[in-house]
This record gives sequence, C-alpha cells and structure tokens, in this order.
Amino acid sequence: MQTVKGKTGDWEIILGLEIHAQIASKSKLFSGSSVKFGSEPNSQVSFVDAAMPGMLPVINEYCIEQAVRTGLALNAKINLYSVFDRKNYFYADLPQGYQISQYLDPIVGKGEIVLDMPEGKKTVGITRIHMEQDAGKSLHDQNPRFSYIDLNRSGVALMEIVTEPDMRSSEEAVEFMKKLRTILRYIGSCDADMEKGMMRCDANVSVRKPGGELGTRCEIKNLNSTGNIKRAIEYEAERQVEILESGGKIGQETRLFNADSGTTATMRTKEDAHDYRYFPDPDLLPLEISQEYVDKIKASLPELPDAKKERYKALGLSDYDAGVLVAEQETTAYFDEAAKGRDAKLVSNWLTVELFGRLNKVEKPITESPVSAKQLGELVGLIQDNTISGKIAKDVFEIMFETGRNAGEIVEEKGWKQVTDTGAIEKIVDEVIAANPDKVADYKGGKDKLFGFFVGQVLKNSGGKANPVIVNELLKKKLS
Repeated sequence: MQTVKGKTGDWEIILGLEIHAQIASKSKLFSGSSVKFGSEPNSQVSFVDAAMPGMLPVINEYCIEQAVRTGLALNAKINLYSVFDRKNYFYADLPQGYQISQYLDPIVGKGEIVLDMPEGKKTVGITRIHMEQDAGKSLHDQNPRFSYIDLNRSGVALMEIVTEPDMRSSEEAVEFMKKLRTILRYIGSCDADMEKGMMRCDANVSVRKPGGELGTRCEIKNLNSTGNIKRAIEYEAERQVEILESGGKIGQETRLFNADSGTTATMRTKEDAHDYRYFPDPDLLPLEISQEYVDKIKASLPELPDAKKERYKALGLSDYDAGVLVAEQETTAYFDEAAKGRDAKLVSNWLTVELFGRLNKVEKPITESPVSAKQLGELVGLIQDNTISGKIAKDVFEIMFETGRNAGEIVEEKGWKQVTDTGAIEKIVDEVIAANPDKVADYKGGKDKLFGFFVGQVLKNSGGKANPVIVNELLKKKLS
C-alpha cells in the first residue's frame, strides 16, 4: 500500500480506473466508415457519423464479438441481454448531441485481473465493460481565432473497462494497465497503442485516513501513458492531502493532467449519471446473444498470459523469467518456437539476456530480430549436445546477429566444434600442469582457488574448444 505523508500522519490512496480501449475493427461501431489511423481530417465520416437527419445506426457484429472476447479473458460475466442508451450532453465534436453508450445493461458484468506485485498477488475487480462510440476531436491549436473539428473518430468503437476502487498505489495502477494491455493484445480485441489513442485511461483518485471512510474522488481524464498515470496519481493524492490538512474540502470534479508541469487542473465539475439523462436508444433494439455464441467465442480464445506463465514455470523457469516472456505476445511466440525440443531454461536465458541485450543496443523489436526463433533454438541445441561450449556459443551468436546465418554453418566453417576426445584434452592438461609446477605446489598446499587458473589455461590452450566437464574431471584427478 502506498501512503502519502502529511502533517497529521499517513493518508491512504484509493484508486479506480476507467479505460477506453478502441476495438480492433476495420470499421466503426454503427457505420461502415474506416477507422484507419492518421488519415486526413474528416476523410472517414459517413452520414451516420455526422448525424445527418434520418440516418440510422447499424450495429457492427464484429465489435460485439470482441467485447465478449474481452469479457471472457477477464473472467467476467457475459450478459446475454444488453441495451444501448443515449448519453446526452452537448459538445462541438459530438454531432448527434448524445453519445450512444450502455448504462444499466452493459454487455459485460463483473470480472477481475490478478496482478503480480512485489509483495504478492493483488486482485483488482472489474465492475463492468460497456460498449460506446467515440466522439470527434476538437483542435484548438491550428488557428489563434478558431477551433476546428475532425470527425474521423466520431463513431469509432470503444470498450469502457471500469474497475472497482481496489488499487492502493500508483504502482498497482501502472501494473494493471500493463496487464490489461497484454491481455487485450493476446486476444486481438484492441491494439492498445496508447500513443495512437487506442487505449486511454481516466483515474479516479481519493484519499482517506487508513481504514477510514472513503473520500471524495476526482477524475483525471485522458492519461495516455503509464508514466503519466503514475505521475498524475501521485500529484493528485498529494494535492488532496494538502487541501484536507489545511481544513478544506475536496470537490467532486474532472481534472486534466499537464505532462509538462506534472500537475492537474480543474476541467469541470464532475457529472453524475442523472446529469446525462440516459435513456434507451430508440433506433437500436436491445442486444440479445445466445450462450452458444458465447461458448463458441470462449473456445477460440488463445492461451492467456496467466496460464502461459504457469506452463513456463512448470518447465523450470523462475516466476520472474516467466513474467518477462509472457509480457508481450511476440516474445512468447518467439520463445515457444525456439524452445521446441530444447532446454526451456537455457532458451530463456539466451533470449532474455543475449538476444534482448543486442536488440536493445540496435533499438529493434523482437519482430525484427536478425536471429530467428528457429535459429536460436538450433544454437541452444548445439550447446545442449556438447557440440560447442557456452563461451564459443557467444561468439557464434555475434556472427549470427550480424549476418543472419545459421549456427551449425558458422561452427563448421570456423572449426569451433567442442573437443570431447579425452585423450586430446588430457594431453593439454598434462602440458599445463608441467608448465606451472609452482602453482601445482601451491594448489596442493591448500590454495584451492588456483583450480580455476588451471581450468582457464586448459581452455585457453585448446582455443576454447575443450569440453569443460572433461577438463574439470581430468584436473581433479591429476591434481589430487
């Protein structure tokens, strides 16, 4: 639990999140307009999106499927009956004068996400997931005298994922966002690219004395990175504590976060549900889906991060290593391919240390790795069957990364196959011992650490190709 230290003692942070995740569909929720990112302003707007008179919305079935997939992935209740409502408010980039959303009867009910925190597992409840259309975008920085409206996003399909106020630190909020983003990408319901606005977060923040009554919450809107989520929550909690300890009261309001100054500022007083005058949209019938439909979607879900992590741990990986591998779907796909028939722990080490290290240096994602998963698996296989040593393998890997060539081909060309001929290695051992009589005497006199010197000399004289296991066995025998 994260606390804020004030003049009167510690204060507890209470957090809930509302995440708007753009459904990964090619067209909008109620029209056939494209949702392609980066298009010319107002180039992806149909008569429905622009709210022209007489235009009726038609539900996008694919979006319904993705909402159900998301609910199932979050262990949530799928409501077979849901209703689309009109959320009434006026703003220039909302051409209808209302937003089509869901209120009393959302498509997904209660669920949960389990976080792996340093102090242990933390369960965060999901209150609901409802579907809604996005509004357009107001542009205030194009002209000093006018604001412009871009309706390209008007009607884009969103899932609003609402959590219970179960989080108690900015770190938990950040981990929640990371875990949610991973799950959404695994199932393909959202690309979850925060930089492109495909996933945005509103944080509801309040403070209280530990164990006391819940305080008044303030909602911080449109946080677009995990770094900003953390900074905004911490600033807002400190701001509220300072007000309360000065004898003031917290007003329920919506606030904006300024990333440059790291502060929040009032945007407007916080509305309650009745302020929006929700009522069922008369142009859309209630949505009814069958249990058979839900079961079919459930059967199509991929192996999810938590299940995959447990499978990796069963293969001998640590909790940390398994967590690193499942964090991104591209990484886990790479690992699964490389580890086929190989030592999973060894593959994990080469992937997370050697490959990630080189990719970070050249600033490339794993999808652009010059060493394929199959090639890395081959390299590990050569280590496993003692064809090459771990030291030689690093030299092979460097050439693989620079050229994209296969490990076996490089080993053959360079003549780097590991020497396992006991007779040949014994000859080198004898030469090393004969060349260092003083160190042999010191070793036998009790300086055990000199054993590493002898191993190093034998490996050096063999060009690094002598099998270390055989080297150790022979040296122990001859130096005893």
